[in-house]
Amino acid sequence: MNDARPPAIVSLERLRSSLADPGLSLPLEGAATQRDAAASAVRQIDDYIRPRLADLDAPLLAVVGGSTGSGKSTIVNAIIGTPTTRAGVIRPTTRQPILVHAPVDAGWFASDRILPGLARVRGRITEPGTPASSAGDVPTASRMNELMLLASDQVPASLALVDAPDIDSVADENRALANQLLAAADLWLFVTTANRYADAVPWALLDGAASRAITVAVVLNRVPPGAADEVLPDLKQMLSSRGLPDAPVFVIEEQPLDDLGMLPAESVAGPRTWLTGIAADRVERARIAARTLRGAIVDLDIRVASIATARQQQLDWLDGIAKSVALDYDNAADAVDDATRDGALLRGEVLARWQDFVGTSDLFRSVERWFSRARDAATAFVMGKPQPVIDVEVRIEHGLHAVIVDQAGRAAAASWAGLQRTEAGRAIAQAHPGLGTESPEFSEKAAAMIREWQGALLRLIQDNAGSKRIRARVLSAGLNVVTVALMIVVFASTGGLTGGEIVIAGGSAVLGQKLLETIFGEDAVRRLAGEARKDLTKRVAALFDREAARVAAALEAARFGSSPDSLRRESAALLDDVRRAADGGTA
Repeated sequence: MNDARPPAIVSLERLRSSLADPGLSLPLEGAATQRDAAASAVRQIDDYIRPRLADLDAPLLAVVGGSTGSGKSTIVNAIIGTPTTRAGVIRPTTRQPILVHAPVDAGWFASDRILPGLARVRGRITEPGTPASSAGDVPTASRMNELMLLASDQVPASLALVDAPDIDSVADENRALANQLLAAADLWLFVTTANRYADAVPWALLDGAASRAITVAVVLNRVPPGAADEVLPDLKQMLSSRGLPDAPVFVIEEQPLDDLGMLPAESVAGPRTWLTGIAADRVERARIAARTLRGAIVDLDIRVASIATARQQQLDWLDGIAKSVALDYDNAADAVDDATRDGALLRGEVLARWQDFVGTSDLFRSVERWFSRARDAATAFVMGKPQPVIDVEVRIEHGLHAVIVDQAGRAAAASWAGLQRTEAGRAIAQAHPGLGTESPEFSEKAAAMIREWQGALLRLIQDNAGSKRIRARVLSAGLNVVTVALMIVVFASTGGLTGGEIVIAGGSAVLGQKLLETIFGEDAVRRLAGEARKDLTKRVAALFDREAARVAAALEAARFGSSPDSLRRESAALLDDVRRAADGGTA
């Protein structure tokens, strides 16, 4: 089913969805800043870009912003001609944002078309003669999530004024709300004073306004008499150098307020005329709306690029940890492989038991005599007498098990140490403390794996006893004896003790080798030993892979989120759709 919405709206919604879950959960350098940037971008999409993209002819929103004590509320009151907002000596004075609109535009702002995260509260204009310092109830912090709506005949249609909290407020929530409102504005009326116009905080916001092509007017308030000639040229030069050469500046001299806390109406004639002129000119309104919208989308694209870079850093870190952990367990598997090649498993009790079984002094004289002893041993087992080869097999199993468990613990410790090297890794480790050692069930799984491998060796020998003569020889020696002999050969050298290869485990291994060669032939023994080792290596690797998967599972949650390519692609698509719409005259 085709989406009937304009392409730009479709692209915007896709981008918003990706920004809502950017995947920046790891505490890497700069991640917190980019998480905030993503959240801010989502708010601006909801508050401004989506509604303005959907309706370019909707009334403009002019936000009156500035520093603490700059006189924003007093100027708004003067423009409206009545004390609609609280202006006082307690800082911060403006806590609850107030939106003043023409009665005819009430429907535009009563809905959540813009600023949907702020609840609407309908207020009323104060009675004539009410001082501004006591107008209405004192807004509380709990009402920061509300937008008070006031209808006034003094506000021109198609334009609304918002008195925003202080941009440099001591309260974090005030500053956050001020920035949110400024990001949702079509134009700014920025208020500063003669002694604070060069402060860093206001200029940081004005720099942002310039980069987003927002229409800005500046009110230079509380200028001492005669000081305008000195301050005004410097302010205009600063505006020009910061990318705002066309921003009008309105000067309001320092003067006493009347008994109601109001400025004289003529003192704000400049900003009032500027706002009224914009509201009355439909073409100019559309130009401002389109310019600000395009600027916001271009700025959004720049922010998305930084967010995508931060997301890529998260994925790169995860990949790096995953590779490091895989290397730790690969090293462990290699260590097991080395231990099963150099005869280490055949030392001590294993070698002693094997020597007791085969009787090294007699076996060097004749392999056939070994067969005789093997048959006697098999007969003794059937008759209920102890069979030492079983003990040899158990000893080998225990030795192999100990090596595997030890290496699993070393790999877990190495991967744990790798996690501890970074803040992000420590956060993962803290959430999954069990990763520092092998899993609780690992020992049991390792034992089961060894038994399964030994069973596979039995089947391998049976599968290769094809002729009647070979089967007879296997039965004569005993299947367990042949299986143990194969394990001795596998664990005694690097290649199955054939030809001139070095014997590491001594004459006992040679006896096992000779036995197998007598039964299967020299080439077959090499192949059997190779297949047995390959099977063991594969099983050990699988066992360690499951251990490494614990770390991968711990990292998996951090992998959820948008892909960097998707973020960039969706942002580029939005830009293209907006440009095509503009070229086609639809935006």
